[in-house]
Amino acid sequence: MTNGFVAMAWAIAAKDLAIEWRTKTALVSSLVFAILVLAILYFARDATAVSSFEMAPGVLWVTFTFAGMLGLNRAFLLEMENRALDGMRLTKATPAAIFFGKMIGNLVFVGFVELVSLPLFILFYDVPIWTRLPILVAVMIMATLAFVSVGTLLSAMVVRTRFSEVMLPVLLLPFLVPPVVSAVQLTWRVLADRPLAEMTGWLSLLGAFDVVFFLLSLLLFEAIIVE
Repeated sequence: MTNGFVAMAWAIAAKDLAIEWRTKTALVSSLVFAILVLAILYFARDATAVSSFEMAPGVLWVTFTFAGMLGLNRAFLLEMENRALDGMRLTKATPAAIFFGKMIGNLVFVGFVELVSLPLFILFYDVPIWTRLPILVAVMIMATLAFVSVGTLLSAMVVRTRFSEVMLPVLLLPFLVPPVVSAVQLTWRVLADRPLAEMTGWLSLLGAFDVVFFLLSLLLFEAIIVE
């Protein structure tokens, strides 16, 4: 990648993050949603029938997925006023640079929501996580990359449609099933302190989803942005 490409992608990401940090609209909504999901699912369980440990992996990824999804729409909604996206395309920014910039912004946004939600998850579910935190963070990064790659592509696709806030989850959720299932399986094994040998298959599968989703999203983005 050239310095100009990196600078353009970073400028787009920095712009989106600066706007979000100034308004905090999507950020506050996502964090409040994450807290509500964690609390509701915790108090809704029957403690005599289901232990918090058994529920914890699924609850964690339901929270991450839906809380992160709330912020993905904002990436291209920011560019719809005054046809800012068309203006961006008239600059030297290539479609690939726009995609990377938007994806970086989304990664930082979703990653921040996850990092804030994780201590709340530990507080509610009291899982033994601190000694295995590096492995869990690696799983979070891999799953979030797959989630954000395809989410960035689909948010660009639906931004010009009516009810884009509804269309994005409908289109995105089927793509999230494979990486989220892999992440849940890995999270369970991490929390249960299973040996790394038991995780290699799921790690390889999650890594494959990362590569496939990222490359397909990058290749298809130009056609979508031109349309």
